[in-house]
Amino acid sequence: LPQVSPPAPATVTTVLTDGNPAHLAAVATARAAGLPVHVVPGGDPRASATTVEALAGVGPVLALGASFGSQEVLAQRLASVGTGVQAPGGGQLVFPTAPGVPGKRYVALYGTPGTPALGLLGEQDVPATIARAQQLAGEYQALTGDTVVPMLEVIATIASSGPEDGSYSRMRPVEDLRPLVEAAGEAGLAVVLDLQPGRTDFVTQAQAYADLLALPHVSLALDPEWRLAPDQVHLRQIGSVGIDEVNAVVTWLADFTRERALPQKMLVLHQFSLRMISERERLDTSRDELALLIHVDGQGSQPAKAGTWAALQAGAPAGVRWGWKNFIDEDLPMLDPSQTYQVTPVPDLVTYQ
Repeated sequence: LPQVSPPAPATVTTVLTDGNPAHLAAVATARAAGLPVHVVPGGDPRASATTVEALAGVGPVLALGASFGSQEVLAQRLASVGTGVQAPGGGQLVFPTAPGVPGKRYVALYGTPGTPALGLLGEQDVPATIARAQQLAGEYQALTGDTVVPMLEVIATIASSGPEDGSYSRMRPVEDLRPLVEAAGEAGLAVVLDLQPGRTDFVTQAQAYADLLALPHVSLALDPEWRLAPDQVHLRQIGSVGIDEVNAVVTWLADFTRERALPQKMLVLHQFSLRMISERERLDTSRDELALLIHVDGQGSQPAKAGTWAALQAGAPAGVRWGWKNFIDEDLPMLDPSQTYQVTPVPDLVTYQ
């Protein structure tokens, strides 16, 4: 008989397939070699809580099929999954769309701690705020097969009538917000930090909250209504922002998320008129680390709100998600949860102010 030698040890520790029947022979070979095989519907290992748990800390991976994307994309996704960190609602995607994986929707309280006048979030202490958000999300859970994640949208920088440091924006210290943000994470809530920057730019203010954005359950919202030109003052003019500044935030937040192997983050863009975000059609939707959502902030009569909803969707960038705001005092009348989910398309995020 010819001389033989043992084969070289396999460098691959795990095999992934998207479930394509064309992979059956390869899957059988992998299993015969003693390698674990995991089915990843849709090809994104971040989509499922089960897959995130199974792939935490694994070594080199072989993925079968084009649905897993390029080697660069897959490597970044696996770096995130390898941490084993679960985002609110499970998995590491803001809006999973894989076959057999429940989608996610969000219901949020809006405001800032200790200030009832700015929204529901500030009307009670930390434990009561978390309980109120959970109770409200529960009312929506009965209306959908998706997972409804309770959320807090925390105003981190507050538009000011006075110049403050020249920015017309009062920045709440990170340590003032940390107790609420961390308690929300421990309870499974998502958090969005809302920026009202005045004459400062959005990137500068976002960077000031890097310590909180480094937490896996914390995302970011931009509020162009309160983004002033150098000669503007709040409540005299409605602010606006150019798309280049928005895209600069996209780049910074996506790079920040990638460098820290964090779960995907939501980037919320508040808007109630087209002029608030100039050249919106150039919004950068290419970054895999982010899920972009346009939050329609219209208030008043329901016909007026429906008109704003429709107008802002016309010509919107492909792939963005949509948020709806219910105003407790200003809407006439305010929609209840069942009525809110009759809005078309069904809002991915519903916020209460």
